[in-house]
Amino acid sequence: MPGIDGFRATRTLSNDPATRAIPVIMVSSKNQESDRYWGMRQGAVDFLVKPVTPAQLVEKAQAALLTG
Repeated sequence: MPGIDGFRATRTLSNDPATRAIPVIMVSSKNQESDRYWGMRQGAVDFLVKPVTPAQLVEKAQAALLTG
């Protein structure tokens, strides 16, 4: 993403009262446990490593909405 990385975008969404209720699922090529940990610390509800199938993403999105 030009100009902003996913961690910062997630942090911004999570801290803004207008968007904090929107569940964020990070999808990244980064596969270190520290990346997952940092993404979750920024406010993500889940962290998936590419490649991700549409079915996986839908499953995680549905779970995030149910537990929201």
